[in-house]
Amino acid sequence: MPRFFCPSPLVTGAMLDLPPSVARHVQVLRLQPGDKITLFNGLHGDPAPGVPDVRSPGEFSATISRMGRSDVLVQVGAHHAIEREAGVTLHLAVGMPANERMDWLVEKASELGVSSIQPLITERSVLRLTGDRADKKVAHWQSVAIAACEQCGGNRVPRVLAMRSMAAWTQALPVKGPETRWLLSLCEGSTPLQQHLAHVRPQHATFLSGPEGGLSPAEEAVAASFGFAPVTLGPRVLRAETAAITALARLLG
Repeated sequence: MPRFFCPSPLVTGAMLDLPPSVARHVQVLRLQPGDKITLFNGLHGDPAPGVPDVRSPGEFSATISRMGRSDVLVQVGAHHAIEREAGVTLHLAVGMPANERMDWLVEKASELGVSSIQPLITERSVLRLTGDRADKKVAHWQSVAIAACEQCGGNRVPRVLAMRSMAAWTQALPVKGPETRWLLSLCEGSTPLQQHLAHVRPQHATFLSGPEGGLSPAEEAVAASFGFAPVTLGPRVLRAETAAITALARLLG
């Protein structure tokens, strides 16, 4: 059954005009009145200031009632208390890889069940955007995360946060937060991630990963001062996007 993220209040029995983006998707699939779909409106984290919280746990069945030229009306059906989340609140802060690699990273991180993604501009970043271009790119990545959750069955979409410089992001962190903090590093002395996971599986964690070429020594030193423990994934040098996803998979798997 097709699944759609619908950022609207979902109430059993209500008639609902689907948001334009969802309606277009339904029309592209050539669905017809009487066809069944699944709706969910979960989003990790708190809503933006001034935005009402419409989230519901689980998902809802719905039946298409009318297909207009540009609108779709559905009747919201039964609520299903189904959650497919990982059980770990996991945040990914990543120096953005270039080209389509960030799209791939956002998609796979969303499938795995990450809670949020913080795109970072670091010393070695190739991708450097500001203003409207940055906002449009973040909106694009949020749509990638939504599509990934629609496909994989996730009912809570990870929030893709606004781009920040590495310096601004670290300065906003508490010196020591309640979560476990790990830094993916190739520096000598980094501990294998599997060694950590053999002793503890944290319920809250933040992974920090660099772009192509990794974080600079100065950036790693700053991260360490904020409680990020350097960990390694093994002797091979992985691409930036591969390293981040491998780390997430090992913790969430």
